[in-house]
Amino acid sequence: MADPVAVDDPDDPRLADYTSLTDVELRRRREPAEGLFIAEGEKVIRRALAAGYRMRSLLLSAKWTDALGDVIAATDAPVHLVDPAVAEQVTGYHVHRGALASMERKPLPAPAELLAGARRVAVMEAVNDHTNIGAIFRSAAALGMDAVLLTPDCADPLYRRSVKVSMGAVFSVPYARLERWPHDLDGVVRAAGFHVLALTPAADAVDLTALAPPERLALLLGAEGPGLTRRAQQAADTRVRIPMSNDVDSLNVGAAAAVAFYAVAHPVSRPDRTPE
Repeated sequence: MADPVAVDDPDDPRLADYTSLTDVELRRRREPAEGLFIAEGEKVIRRALAAGYRMRSLLLSAKWTDALGDVIAATDAPVHLVDPAVAEQVTGYHVHRGALASMERKPLPAPAELLAGARRVAVMEAVNDHTNIGAIFRSAAALGMDAVLLTPDCADPLYRRSVKVSMGAVFSVPYARLERWPHDLDGVVRAAGFHVLALTPAADAVDLTALAPPERLALLLGAEGPGLTRRAQQAADTRVRIPMSNDVDSLNVGAAAAVAFYAVAHPVSRPDRTPE
Protein backbone atom coordinates (compact mmCIF):
# COMPACT_ATOMS: atom_id res chain seq x y z
CA MET A 1 0.00 0.00 0.00
CA ALA A 2 1.22 3.48 -0.90
CA ASP A 3 0.87 6.16 1.75
CA PRO A 4 -0.64 9.34 0.26
CA VAL A 5 1.75 12.27 0.51
CA ALA A 6 0.67 15.91 0.42
CA VAL A 7 2.42 18.02 -2.23
CA ASP A 8 1.96 21.78 -2.19
CA ASP A 9 4.54 22.93 -4.74
CA PRO A 10 3.26 22.85 -8.35
CA ASP A 11 6.88 22.67 -9.54
CA ASP A 12 7.62 19.54 -7.50
CA PRO A 13 9.29 17.06 -9.89
CA ARG A 14 7.10 14.27 -8.52
CA LEU A 15 4.19 15.88 -10.39
CA ALA A 16 6.04 16.03 -13.72
CA ASP A 17 3.76 13.50 -15.46
CA TYR A 18 0.80 15.85 -14.99
CA THR A 19 2.25 19.14 -16.19
CA SER A 20 0.59 21.17 -18.97
CA LEU A 21 -2.15 18.67 -19.78
CA THR A 22 -3.94 21.28 -21.91
CA ASP A 23 -0.95 21.73 -24.22
CA VAL A 24 -2.09 19.29 -26.90
CA GLU A 25 0.98 19.40 -29.10
CA LEU A 26 3.33 18.97 -26.15
CA ARG A 27 1.37 16.05 -24.71
CA ARG A 28 0.98 14.36 -28.11
CA ARG A 29 4.75 14.31 -28.47
CA ARG A 30 5.66 13.66 -24.87
CA GLU A 31 3.28 10.91 -23.77
CA PRO A 32 4.09 8.26 -26.42
CA ALA A 33 7.80 9.08 -26.16
CA GLU A 34 7.76 8.58 -22.38
CA GLY A 35 5.42 5.58 -22.51
CA LEU A 36 2.66 7.12 -20.40
CA PHE A 37 -0.92 8.33 -20.64
CA ILE A 38 -3.29 10.09 -18.26
CA ALA A 39 -6.53 8.55 -16.96
CA GLU A 40 -9.02 11.06 -15.56
CA GLY A 41 -11.78 10.26 -13.08
CA GLU A 42 -12.48 7.29 -10.83
CA LYS A 43 -14.34 5.19 -13.41
CA VAL A 44 -11.68 5.60 -16.11
CA ILE A 45 -8.85 4.92 -13.66
CA ARG A 46 -10.53 1.71 -12.53
CA ARG A 47 -11.12 0.60 -16.12
CA ALA A 48 -7.49 1.21 -17.01
CA LEU A 49 -6.34 -0.88 -14.07
CA ALA A 50 -8.85 -3.63 -14.88
CA ALA A 51 -7.47 -3.73 -18.42
CA GLY A 52 -4.00 -4.44 -17.05
CA TYR A 53 -2.33 -1.05 -17.37
CA ARG A 54 0.25 -0.37 -14.67
CA MET A 55 -0.14 2.81 -12.65
CA ARG A 56 2.88 5.12 -12.36
CA SER A 57 1.27 7.50 -9.84
CA LEU A 58 -1.98 9.03 -8.62
CA LEU A 59 -2.78 12.72 -8.20
CA LEU A 60 -5.80 13.31 -5.97
CA SER A 61 -7.60 15.93 -4.00
CA ALA A 62 -8.08 14.76 -0.40
CA LYS A 63 -11.81 14.05 -0.76
CA TRP A 64 -11.05 11.26 -3.27
CA THR A 65 -8.95 9.16 -0.90
CA ASP A 66 -12.00 7.33 0.44
CA ALA A 67 -13.58 6.66 -2.97
CA LEU A 68 -10.28 5.30 -4.27
CA GLY A 69 -9.22 3.70 -1.00
CA ASP A 70 -9.11 0.20 -2.43
CA VAL A 71 -7.02 1.38 -5.40
CA ILE A 72 -4.59 3.12 -3.04
CA ALA A 73 -4.39 0.02 -0.86
CA ALA A 74 -3.57 -2.19 -3.83
CA THR A 75 -0.86 -0.06 -5.42
CA ASP A 76 2.78 0.60 -4.69
CA ALA A 77 2.75 3.64 -6.97
CA PRO A 78 3.16 7.04 -5.29
CA VAL A 79 -0.07 8.84 -4.36
CA HIS A 80 0.13 12.62 -4.41
CA LEU A 81 -2.46 14.66 -2.50
CA VAL A 82 -2.88 18.20 -3.81
CA ASP A 83 -5.29 21.07 -3.27
CA PRO A 84 -7.49 21.85 -6.29
CA ALA A 85 -5.59 25.12 -6.82
CA VAL A 86 -2.27 23.27 -7.02
CA ALA A 87 -3.76 20.67 -9.39
CA GLU A 88 -4.93 23.50 -11.66
CA GLN A 89 -1.49 25.11 -11.64
CA VAL A 90 0.15 21.83 -12.58
CA THR A 91 -2.30 20.62 -15.22
CA GLY A 92 -3.49 23.92 -16.66
CA TYR A 93 -7.20 23.37 -15.98
CA HIS A 94 -9.64 22.77 -13.13
CA VAL A 95 -9.63 19.01 -12.49
CA HIS A 96 -13.38 18.54 -12.11
CA ARG A 97 -13.23 14.82 -11.35
CA GLY A 98 -10.59 15.35 -8.66
CA ALA A 99 -8.48 12.32 -9.61
CA LEU A 100 -5.82 11.72 -12.22
CA ALA A 101 -3.58 8.72 -12.75
CA SER A 102 -0.42 8.45 -14.80
CA MET A 103 -0.44 5.02 -16.45
CA GLU A 104 2.16 3.03 -18.39
CA ARG A 105 1.40 2.23 -22.01
CA LYS A 106 1.54 -1.32 -23.34
CA PRO A 107 3.31 -2.29 -26.56
CA LEU A 108 0.85 -2.36 -29.46
CA PRO A 109 0.26 -5.69 -31.19
CA ALA A 110 1.16 -6.19 -34.83
CA PRO A 111 -1.88 -5.61 -37.10
CA ALA A 112 -1.78 -9.19 -38.43
CA GLU A 113 -1.78 -10.54 -34.88
CA LEU A 114 -4.76 -8.33 -34.01
CA LEU A 115 -6.76 -9.51 -37.03
CA ALA A 116 -6.15 -13.22 -36.48
CA GLY A 117 -9.14 -13.74 -34.22
CA ALA A 118 -11.37 -10.88 -35.42
CA ARG A 119 -14.46 -10.84 -37.65
CA ARG A 120 -15.45 -7.16 -37.70
CA VAL A 121 -12.87 -4.39 -37.53
CA ALA A 122 -12.90 -0.62 -37.93
CA VAL A 123 -10.12 1.06 -39.88
CA MET A 124 -9.66 4.80 -39.33
CA GLU A 125 -7.88 6.92 -41.93
CA ALA A 126 -6.42 10.23 -40.70
CA VAL A 127 -9.00 10.67 -37.93
CA ASN A 128 -7.06 13.25 -35.94
CA ASP A 129 -9.73 14.68 -33.64
CA HIS A 130 -9.42 13.19 -30.15
CA THR A 131 -13.13 13.54 -29.42
CA ASN A 132 -14.03 11.57 -32.55
CA ILE A 133 -11.44 8.91 -31.73
CA GLY A 134 -12.95 8.47 -28.26
CA ALA A 135 -16.52 8.37 -29.59
CA ILE A 136 -15.64 5.77 -32.23
CA PHE A 137 -13.91 3.53 -29.70
CA ARG A 138 -16.92 3.78 -27.38
CA SER A 139 -19.27 2.77 -30.20
CA ALA A 140 -16.91 0.00 -31.29
CA ALA A 141 -16.95 -1.46 -27.79
CA ALA A 142 -20.73 -1.14 -27.41
CA LEU A 143 -21.71 -2.40 -30.86
CA GLY A 144 -19.59 -5.48 -31.29
CA MET A 145 -16.52 -4.45 -33.28
CA ASP A 146 -13.62 -6.75 -32.49
CA ALA A 147 -10.69 -4.41 -33.13
CA VAL A 148 -9.58 -1.06 -34.53
CA LEU A 149 -6.77 -0.31 -36.97
CA LEU A 150 -5.33 3.20 -37.25
CA THR A 151 -3.40 4.77 -40.09
CA PRO A 152 -0.10 6.42 -39.09
CA ASP A 153 -1.65 9.91 -39.00
CA CYS A 154 -4.59 9.11 -36.69
CA ALA A 155 -4.78 10.74 -33.26
CA ASP A 156 -3.69 8.90 -30.13
CA PRO A 157 -6.49 6.81 -28.55
CA LEU A 158 -4.73 7.12 -25.18
CA TYR A 159 -4.64 10.91 -25.20
CA ARG A 160 -6.59 12.18 -22.16
CA ARG A 161 -9.50 13.61 -24.19
CA SER A 162 -9.91 10.40 -26.21
CA VAL A 163 -9.89 8.25 -23.08
CA LYS A 164 -12.37 10.56 -21.33
CA VAL A 165 -14.85 10.67 -24.25
CA SER A 166 -14.66 6.90 -24.67
CA MET A 167 -15.33 6.42 -20.93
CA GLY A 168 -12.42 4.01 -20.91
CA ALA A 169 -13.63 1.96 -23.91
CA VAL A 170 -10.20 2.48 -25.50
CA PHE A 171 -8.98 -0.05 -22.94
CA SER A 172 -11.44 -2.76 -23.97
CA VAL A 173 -11.13 -2.67 -27.79
CA PRO A 174 -7.71 -3.87 -29.03
CA TYR A 175 -6.06 -1.66 -31.62
CA ALA A 176 -2.92 -1.42 -33.73
CA ARG A 177 -1.34 0.99 -36.18
CA LEU A 178 -0.84 0.23 -39.85
CA GLU A 179 2.56 1.33 -41.18
CA ARG A 180 2.00 1.63 -44.95
CA TRP A 181 -1.21 3.28 -46.09
CA PRO A 182 -3.18 2.33 -48.12
CA HIS A 183 -0.88 -0.54 -49.16
CA ASP A 184 -1.59 -2.39 -45.91
CA LEU A 185 -5.22 -2.83 -46.98
CA ASP A 186 -3.92 -5.52 -49.35
CA GLY A 187 -0.82 -6.69 -47.54
CA VAL A 188 -2.40 -6.92 -44.07
CA VAL A 189 -6.19 -6.59 -44.08
CA ARG A 190 -7.16 -8.51 -47.22
CA ALA A 191 -4.36 -10.97 -46.58
CA ALA A 192 -6.17 -11.85 -43.35
CA GLY A 193 -9.37 -12.61 -45.28
CA PHE A 194 -11.30 -9.36 -44.76
CA HIS A 195 -13.70 -7.74 -47.24
CA VAL A 196 -13.06 -3.98 -47.14
CA LEU A 197 -16.03 -1.60 -47.00
CA ALA A 198 -15.41 2.13 -47.47
CA LEU A 199 -17.98 4.38 -45.79
CA THR A 200 -18.80 7.44 -47.91
CA PRO A 201 -21.83 9.71 -48.43
CA ALA A 202 -21.43 9.43 -52.25
CA ALA A 203 -24.74 8.84 -54.01
CA ASP A 204 -23.36 6.01 -56.15
CA ALA A 205 -22.22 3.95 -53.12
CA VAL A 206 -24.17 0.86 -52.05
CA ASP A 207 -26.88 1.44 -49.44
CA LEU A 208 -25.40 -0.09 -46.27
CA THR A 209 -28.83 -1.35 -45.17
CA ALA A 210 -29.18 -3.27 -48.45
CA LEU A 211 -25.86 -5.06 -48.08
CA ALA A 212 -25.51 -8.52 -46.61
CA PRO A 213 -22.36 -8.11 -44.47
CA PRO A 214 -19.47 -10.42 -45.42
CA GLU A 215 -18.30 -12.98 -42.88
CA ARG A 216 -15.18 -10.95 -42.14
CA LEU A 217 -15.31 -7.24 -42.85
CA ALA A 218 -13.17 -4.15 -42.36
CA LEU A 219 -15.08 -0.86 -42.29
CA LEU A 220 -13.07 2.18 -43.41
CA LEU A 221 -13.83 5.54 -41.76
CA GLY A 222 -12.36 8.87 -42.86
CA ALA A 223 -11.60 12.11 -41.09
CA GLU A 224 -14.24 14.68 -40.22
CA GLY A 225 -14.84 16.91 -43.24
CA PRO A 226 -12.76 15.42 -46.05
CA GLY A 227 -13.80 11.83 -45.40
CA LEU A 228 -11.90 8.95 -46.95
CA THR A 229 -9.26 9.77 -49.52
CA ARG A 230 -9.80 8.73 -53.12
CA ARG A 231 -6.93 6.23 -52.78
CA ALA A 232 -8.60 4.56 -49.80
CA GLN A 233 -11.94 4.35 -51.59
CA GLN A 234 -10.33 2.90 -54.69
CA ALA A 235 -8.52 0.31 -52.58
CA ALA A 236 -11.78 -0.88 -50.95
CA ASP A 237 -13.83 -3.81 -52.21
CA THR A 238 -17.18 -2.03 -51.79
CA ARG A 239 -18.11 1.62 -51.20
CA VAL A 240 -21.11 1.90 -48.87
CA ARG A 241 -23.28 4.77 -47.63
CA ILE A 242 -25.79 5.40 -44.86
CA PRO A 243 -29.12 6.47 -46.41
CA MET A 244 -30.02 10.06 -45.41
CA SER A 245 -33.24 12.07 -45.22
CA ASN A 246 -34.22 15.76 -45.19
CA ASP A 247 -31.38 16.83 -47.48
CA VAL A 248 -28.73 15.93 -44.88
CA ASP A 249 -25.69 14.86 -46.85
CA SER A 250 -23.48 13.42 -44.10
CA LEU A 251 -23.05 12.70 -40.40
CA ASN A 252 -20.28 13.44 -37.93
CA VAL A 253 -17.80 10.58 -38.25
CA GLY A 254 -18.50 9.49 -34.67
CA ALA A 255 -22.24 9.26 -35.36
CA ALA A 256 -21.68 7.62 -38.75
CA ALA A 257 -19.42 5.02 -37.15
CA ALA A 258 -22.08 4.11 -34.57
CA VAL A 259 -24.75 3.68 -37.26
CA ALA A 260 -22.45 1.61 -39.46
CA PHE A 261 -21.22 -0.57 -36.60
CA TYR A 262 -24.80 -1.39 -35.63
CA ALA A 263 -25.78 -2.08 -39.25
CA VAL A 264 -22.99 -4.59 -39.86
CA ALA A 265 -23.48 -6.27 -36.48
CA HIS A 266 -27.30 -6.49 -36.73
CA PRO A 267 -28.21 -6.95 -40.40
CA VAL A 268 -31.92 -6.74 -41.17
CA SER A 269 -33.37 -9.41 -43.42
CA ARG A 270 -34.68 -7.74 -46.58
CA PRO A 271 -35.52 -9.27 -49.99
CA ASP A 272 -33.55 -6.58 -51.85
CA ARG A 273 -30.30 -7.04 -49.95
CA THR A 274 -27.13 -7.41 -52.01
CA PRO A 275 -25.18 -10.53 -50.98
CA GLU A 276 -21.37 -10.29 -50.78
